[in-house]
Amino acid sequence: MSEQFYLSIQQNIKLMIWAPILATIFRIIFMIVYNPYSSWKGRWQAAIGSLRYGFWWGMDFDAYIFLISLVLVTIPALWFDTYHQYEDVIRIIELTIYSCVLYAAFAGKMIFYKHFHDTYNYMVHYGNHAEKRNLIDIFFNQDRGALVLLGFIPIAIASWYMGTLFLSLPSIPYPESYLTDTWMIVGWNILLVALSVVGFYWFRYGGTLSHDNKPEWDTIPTVVKEDIFFARATVPDLCALETVYKHPLRSEYTASEEDVNDAIHRIVPSEYKNTWQQLDNPLYAFKKIAKGPKIKKPKHIFFIVGESIPQWSLDETHKALNICPGLWDFKSQSNTVQIPNFLPAGNVSRPSIVSLMSGIYDAGLELNEREQFWNGSFPTSFAYQMKQLGYQTIYWYGGNASYGNFNHFGKAQGFDRVESASIFCGPDAPKTWVGVYDHIFLENIEQQIKALDTPTFHFIYTTSNHSPYKIEDSLLDYDPATVMPHVGEDLRSNKTRNKELATYRYSDKALFSFVDSMKKAYPDSLFIITGDHSNLFGSLNNTSLIHRDYTLRDTFCTVALLQHPDLDRNMITTQKGTHMSLMPTIIEAIAPKGFEYYSITPSLFDDQPEPLVTPYQWITDSLMGDIRSDYGESNQPSAEPVTQIRPIDNHAKEARDWSLLTTWLINHEEKLFSKKDD
Repeated sequence: MSEQFYLSIQQNIKLMIWAPILATIFRIIFMIVYNPYSSWKGRWQAAIGSLRYGFWWGMDFDAYIFLISLVLVTIPALWFDTYHQYEDVIRIIELTIYSCVLYAAFAGKMIFYKHFHDTYNYMVHYGNHAEKRNLIDIFFNQDRGALVLLGFIPIAIASWYMGTLFLSLPSIPYPESYLTDTWMIVGWNILLVALSVVGFYWFRYGGTLSHDNKPEWDTIPTVVKEDIFFARATVPDLCALETVYKHPLRSEYTASEEDVNDAIHRIVPSEYKNTWQQLDNPLYAFKKIAKGPKIKKPKHIFFIVGESIPQWSLDETHKALNICPGLWDFKSQSNTVQIPNFLPAGNVSRPSIVSLMSGIYDAGLELNEREQFWNGSFPTSFAYQMKQLGYQTIYWYGGNASYGNFNHFGKAQGFDRVESASIFCGPDAPKTWVGVYDHIFLENIEQQIKALDTPTFHFIYTTSNHSPYKIEDSLLDYDPATVMPHVGEDLRSNKTRNKELATYRYSDKALFSFVDSMKKAYPDSLFIITGDHSNLFGSLNNTSLIHRDYTLRDTFCTVALLQHPDLDRNMITTQKGTHMSLMPTIIEAIAPKGFEYYSITPSLFDDQPEPLVTPYQWITDSLMGDIRSDYGESNQPSAEPVTQIRPIDNHAKEARDWSLLTTWLINHEEKLFSKKDD
């Protein structure tokens, strides 16, 4: 039985060989059929990278050939001799069926790309609501459906033959002479099972045993990701379909034209209620006229978005933690303005960054991934409008900007340069899975900035304060007893909690070392510091410091700090704002009187709407809430339990209106931006 198990596992391994080869053949066919280029000269590195990375990514499904054979063939055959006689036949049937599934997914992608110039995306869901007879008619009359169906025959034959061929390859003989007693045989079999499990996950995770390093869209090699055609070719068809079906179609995509138009009617300024449809783009209805500069125009503007900077870290309730002394010192300076109740544009990083760049709410609709939006700026685009004020614009990202296609999207939104720390800091720079360590990233761009002699708007996004928290303890240099001597022992003794708090403190130190250096080099600079979103790192709820569960303020609010030598705290008196308030505030601070710009929200120098609503939360002068919940809470910091107020208007309709504005832009994307020439 031990020998049979050993030899059977080898047959399962051989069975795996054909599927990734077949998938690679399909990928090459896709590249040839839909090749958009007159020549691949200069593109071979991307093409080969696509084949290599796609091969390993496809193992996410291909590896199951081994697992299924192990569970349904190898193990049962150990107990049933008759079943054992047909092991290889069953394996070949399994391989043939899987090959046909690969072919079906590939054929579907070829048809989908023909119609939508994209691999499988959210539009697959539209098929659930489409007229089925119409789809069948299109399939057979436009897409040569009969030939597609006939294609199953050669695929099945070829797969049956290749499966037979690979299974006939010689196996490594059973090491009988080395297994001389029962315990050695038992140990040998345990080792085989362990290696089988490890091997399965190694292949499934694309040649790694870490799920974090598993191939996915964001980690496609930069040279491939820069070429959208080869990046699309990289994605395995089954993985693309899995992604689509894991993300049901958002209701915003299916909203009727009437619903979208009604939503825009409700949110445009009053003077455009009846005329916005005459505009090329409803964003033009949000035109504003600058009232005149409030500060001396700086040579450098530093718009800094720190990964996971929560407002609670700047609240008196948490001050004893002493985890962000740089932030506290920056806040305390007389020419710093703080907005203490501040909502992000997204609850995770990308919607926030996309919204800040574009000046509209991404609303989780992934505008950065839409190729049409890589071809031009919105009227509201942040960097585009800063260029109108005479600034060079640079997006400095602590990771790789090709992840999420920000290399394309950022330039479209007006950035002259999009810089990735993973490139300019060198391949050997220490990094987390998100990006280069903050202190290295910031020290590097500090040197680059000092070499500039042009007024520049810097959009800087750090990454280190992000899970998993694995930065070396020697870099964190964190002793809880020294850093926070006045908190309870429950906080000082928890290693996991302190690793998270230490990472935040490290990021704070790196950030404000950079800020101090830039202030020294360019004393007239304008600094704006915010976070991409809040974060609940540290598990501080129900501790000796915080005697309650998390509040909405803890969960959602990030920071907003503005500093310039000419700023006075009395200039901005509002206590609430959102990410979308920052761009108009900067423009109003420095633009000449009469300068025309576009913003969907007022600047922080002006009165704020009551309430302020994002696609996710709402906030008033005293309360805040989540649009998905039926209660509100005080937006003031408290270490004690906070009362939940019901009933309350959760402002879900207003939140959806802002999302539907983005939907209008998606529905009209082709006419908004002309396609770039290759």
